[in-house]
Amino acid sequence: MDLVIRGNDEESSRVEEPPKLSAAEFRAYNRFAEQMDVFHNHFRQTWNELYNAASNGKRPQNLTLRQFIVLGLDFCHWLSTHHSIEERHFFPLLAKKMPAFREELELLAQHKQIHAGLDKFEAYLNQCKSGEEELRLGRMRELMDGFGTVLWQHLDDEVKELGAENMRKYWTLEELRAFPM
Repeated sequence: MDLVIRGNDEESSRVEEPPKLSAAEFRAYNRFAEQMDVFHNHFRQTWNELYNAASNGKRPQNLTLRQFIVLGLDFCHWLSTHHSIEERHFFPLLAKKMPAFREELELLAQHKQIHAGLDKFEAYLNQCKSGEEELRLGRMRELMDGFGTVLWQHLDDEVKELGAENMRKYWTLEELRAFPM
């Protein structure tokens, strides 16, 4: 937790912690983090299903080869859509006060790194779906390894940035309630 220094004179320049949030305030400040984590947990779950199969060399028994490939393509599609919505609608609002959401900084840079690998992964799966390539789980894992670390870091970083204690540094409750989402 960051400490706040208030006042100019020696007596009032002591370091104070910000006041503790009430349960209602915490919920209001933490709302975006909770919503984001719902999406991110879905991405984590799907990633794990795909990655475990690629690592074990065996696709899930409940999925045909085509269904498994479509699961991977759906993952790519929904992650791309999620990032597009963030970049067009959500990040510009947050960037007005929060440096982490500005274009030149970490979260958007992570999007670019993720998509460098995600695009290759999606292209491979499309080739497998069309029959141009045979699905090789080792190749699939190799492609996922190309962006997995940054993806998982990003999923955590974004939620952390949207957490109550961080949001309260930049926004009032009234400002958060006025957000169009």
